[in-house]
This record gives sequence, C-alpha cells and structure tokens, in this order.
Amino acid sequence: MCYTKNMVNKLKKIISVIFIFLFILLSFTPSARADDNSRLYLNKLKFDINVNEDGSMDVVETWNIDISHVNTLYKTFETDKDKFTSIENVMVKDITANREFSQINEEMYHVTKDCYYALTNSKGDFEIAWGVGLDNSYATRTYEISYTVKDAIGKYNDYAELYWQFIGEDFEIDADKITGTITLPSKAETEDNIKVWGHTENLNGEIYVTDTDEVKFQLEDFDAGRYVEVRVLFPTEIVTSSGRTYDQDRYDDVVKEERKWTNQANLRRKWEEIQDDVVATFVIFVVISLCIIFIEKAAKYGKKLSQLTKYVPEQKLDYFRDLPEKDTTPGEAAYILNEPYNRFNSSFGKIFSATLLDLKLKDYLDLRVEKVEKKKDKIYIKRLKMSDNNLKPDEKRILDYIYKIKKDKSEIEIKELEDYIQKHSAGVEVLIRGCEKDIEKQLIKEKILDKKQKEEFLNYSGLAGVYYVFAIMTLFWAIPLSIVLLVNGLICSSIKKKANVLTQKGVNSKEKWKGLKKYMEAFSLLNEKEVPAIEVWEKYLVYATAFGIADKVLKQLKTIYPNIDELDAVNTSTYMYFMYHSNFQTSFSNSISSSISSSYSSATGGGGGFSGGGGGGRRPEEAAEEDNPLETQISKEN
Repeated sequence: MCYTKNMVNKLKKIISVIFIFLFILLSFTPSARADDNSRLYLNKLKFDINVNEDGSMDVVETWNIDISHVNTLYKTFETDKDKFTSIENVMVKDITANREFSQINEEMYHVTKDCYYALTNSKGDFEIAWGVGLDNSYATRTYEISYTVKDAIGKYNDYAELYWQFIGEDFEIDADKITGTITLPSKAETEDNIKVWGHTENLNGEIYVTDTDEVKFQLEDFDAGRYVEVRVLFPTEIVTSSGRTYDQDRYDDVVKEERKWTNQANLRRKWEEIQDDVVATFVIFVVISLCIIFIEKAAKYGKKLSQLTKYVPEQKLDYFRDLPEKDTTPGEAAYILNEPYNRFNSSFGKIFSATLLDLKLKDYLDLRVEKVEKKKDKIYIKRLKMSDNNLKPDEKRILDYIYKIKKDKSEIEIKELEDYIQKHSAGVEVLIRGCEKDIEKQLIKEKILDKKQKEEFLNYSGLAGVYYVFAIMTLFWAIPLSIVLLVNGLICSSIKKKANVLTQKGVNSKEKWKGLKKYMEAFSLLNEKEVPAIEVWEKYLVYATAFGIADKVLKQLKTIYPNIDELDAVNTSTYMYFMYHSNFQTSFSNSISSSISSSYSSATGGGGGFSGGGGGGRRPEEAAEEDNPLETQISKEN
C-alpha cells in the first residue's frame, strides 16, 4: 500500500507539471485582436525589381488585396545606413481605379483618402502610408507602390551583392502568393555567374535564375509575422558604382554563411515534418492523464478494438490482368497500393517518372531517345500542350512543373530536368506536398479513401508512440504505471492496424492493383494463351514504373516479344520504342528519382535579418489613444 501511495503521488506531481507547462504555453500563445472588424488578405503580392548601374534599385510592389473596415495601409523600412542610404521617388497608384494618389508631407495615423506620404516616421523608420477610405465597407483593390532604394547594392572585388528583406517580421498581412522578378542592368556571361538564395521561415518558397540577367522568386501560403529575404551575387562589373563599395572579396563569406543557415534549415524542416503529430499526441496524452485513469482507458480501448472489423477484399485475387480503373493516375495507384503505411515522399520519384509516361500517352508530352556513340543515350522531353481540365490535379501540377523549366525551349533533355530539380529543392518540396494533397482529395472524392479513418489512423499511431515513450520514461520509478502505459500503446497500435483507411471500394481496388502488379511481375511464367496487346502493355508500364517494377516487366516483355522493335505497333512515335531502345530504369526513372530524393533532403531556407522590407499592415477605423501619439499631441495642444 505504501508503494501504491508513492506511485500515485509521483503521478500527481507529473500531471501537475504537465498541466502547468500546458497552461504557460497557452498563456503565451498570441491571440487575434478583437477590438475591431478590420480584415486584410493579400491574394497576390508581386515585386518587380530593376537593379541600376549606380547601385540603386527601382522597386514596384503590386498589392492585390481584400480590405474590410480599414482606413489606411502602410509599409515600413528599417533605416540602416550600412545597408542603403535613402528611399526616393515614391509613388502610390490605385490600379483598380486607374489613378495616382496625391503626396502629402506629414505623418498621419489616418491618411486622407487617395493621398499618401513617404517619410521618416516618429519611430525613425522610413514609412509609406496611403488612405484607402474603406472605414465601413469591403472591397478588393489593386495598389502599385513604386520607389527607388539608393545604394541597395554592395559592390565587392569579386561580386556585387543584393541582399534585401522584401517583407519583415512586423508585416501584418497574410498572403496567398508572393512573387518577384529581379532584373540586372546587363547580362552576365552565363547563368552560373549568378548565385541566389532565398530565406523564409516556413520553407515554402523557391528562388531561381531564369536568364543571365534575371532572377525570380515565389512562395505560397505566407503567414504574417514571418519574413522574406532574397540574396543575389552577380558579377561586380555589372554595377559601375555604388555608395557601398568595399575593397574585399565577398563570395567565400556568403557561401559559408548560407551553408550554415541551410544546415539549420534542414534540421528545422525535419523537425517540422514530425512536430504536428508529436504535439497532437502529447496533448491527447495530457487530456487522458488528467481525466481518466489509464486502466479504465485501456478497458475502453479494448472495447473499441473488439468492435472494429477490418475490411477485406470481396474477392481474393492471385492475379488481375485488367486495369482496376482506367482513369487512375500513377500517383493514385501508388498511393492505393501503399496504404495505410503510405510513404509518399520516398516513392515520389517513381510517381513523377510514371506521370511523365502517362502524359506521353495522353499527348501532352513526347519522349525521344538520341543515340550517342560510346556515350550514354540522351533522352528528351518535348512539350506538346499546356495542362487543361482533362487532367486530374496531380498530373496537371506535374505538367505545369515541367513547363517552368527552360521556358524558351520546346524540348528539354533529362539532364536539364535533373539539374533543375537539384537546384530548386524548395520547389520540389512544394511539388511533393501539393501532389500528395491533390491525390488524397481525388481519392476521397472517388470514395476510395476515408478521410475520417485516415485521421483516426494517424491519431492512434501518434497515441501509441506517446504511450511507448512514457512507458519507457516511467519504467525505472513506477513499474505498474509503465505496464499500464505499455498496454495502452499495444491496444492503440492494434486499433491503428484495424482502421479502415481505405473504404470497401478502396480495399477491392487495392486487391486488384496488387493482382495486376503480381501479373506484370510473373506473366511470362503463366503460359497464358492470350498475351495482352502492345498498346495494353504501354499502359501497364505506366503503373509498373509507379510501382518500381518497370525493369522486371521490360525483361519479361522482351522474352515474350523477342522481335518487339519489328512489330507494326512499335514505332518511333510510341514510348514502347522509347523504353525498349533506352536503358529506361537507369537513364530515366532512377535518375529522376535520385534527383528528387537528393533535392528534397537538402531544401534550403532560414537565414537572416537583413535590412529592408520591414513591417506593414492596416490602420482600422478607430484607434486607442495610446496607439495614436500624433492625435494625442494635437488634442493636448488644442
């Protein structure tokens, strides 16, 4: 009895500590202001930047913004003479109404409608503010803010540097999409002479060199309170002069700094991949710990487990030679086959390759092999037509990605695709996440994937992990509690395995895909009288590529059709010819998969704190007196 009391006391102490920690965490969580009905949301924020030979840059910001109950918008820039000397030539336009705003030369909390000021504010920052006059109404407007930043470029012995924060942590407005184009005053010799880095906290953007005098950047789903920075190194001779000229080299210091931030960003990204599940399961554990005795909880889990019935295929299939659903994308097929233990990231390279083959069959792309003597054959992707509504979202997203590469070319070599993938790691991460979401939505719509059951699978998977961790933590000081926690973990693991992530229709579909995979792997051994036509095998090979068995299928196909290249159905316009006359798995599928894997594992981000961008946001129709020092001062003087 004494031991039991000690155990209970220790458990109470642990629960108390957890409760206090959770209380403190919630206490410091920022909450939304509820003092007014003002709302802002940027549908699109576009930056057009022209770098000048004198080291200045001309910037045009285009804000497409939803505004509700807001009087004034503003943008601030942190003043720092070491980063730039001044901001000049400011203009504000209302593109929606096609009119320029009138400039005033005094700081105002509520700027007069259709007017703007551009000056150093009372806090010492340079501020651009303009009156929108939507105090009691709602509208979607497009504004253009243009200005010149003097001495924005640092000129060094080896490189010139543009390092600018276009949006600072004080910026108050969420944005759906942010894009930017930086144009240099003259062309570099090659694109490799231009080095670029982008910094943002949630690792969802990309930056790339598009020409010898052009750099583009973009990110989606921007959350207020984060920052967006761009760093560009380009040949120093492109800038003839600058007020910030330094007699030293720059490249090595920048690379060292960026490498450090990249490593930090990789660690943070890996943590962000798991933190949602960890936090969710931790909270669940805290709630359960505070409300229910673990033994009672285990009993309830056991009761739930006994009531669950795992769906099984309505028809067991050893082999299946037809396509389960003819309009299934390669990504959907791979997702169904791998559920519920889906590892989408690791299989995306195969899915990407298979989707290119499927787009070839659908006449959106063409594939061509160029024989090179004593060297590796060259494979080319020819773009035939843009994506349209006849494609499902995941294939449309991949086709759009292909069209971003070397826009001036109608045909790109696989090597160019690999290089692009490796140089745009953040874009690959966005592509993978987007395709996975597209596929899940498609399968839910087709009633193959059960959204609630998928969430329950993840929920109990996380719960089981938490129980196991705490069972180990309590093993050396509270053995009975550790055993109870372990039992809870085992039961939760069993519930997870019984979760019907796939519907009955989905389970039947998975059985067919498994049967088709087995058929493709073993068809040469089945001694069937009727062998599917070449046209059918073209479609089979799309899914074989997605499943990672294309090489096996090709070897067997060559056994069945030893003279396959002499058949009328196999001509240079079919990708069967392409697959037969190229080292497909090595030259195409594996090389693309390898590029995607290495790119995804080294996605960049993080960084800086460079001057520029600053804050921005709205001023609602009413302001508290302490937040309005100018009006307070005027009131006192009157």
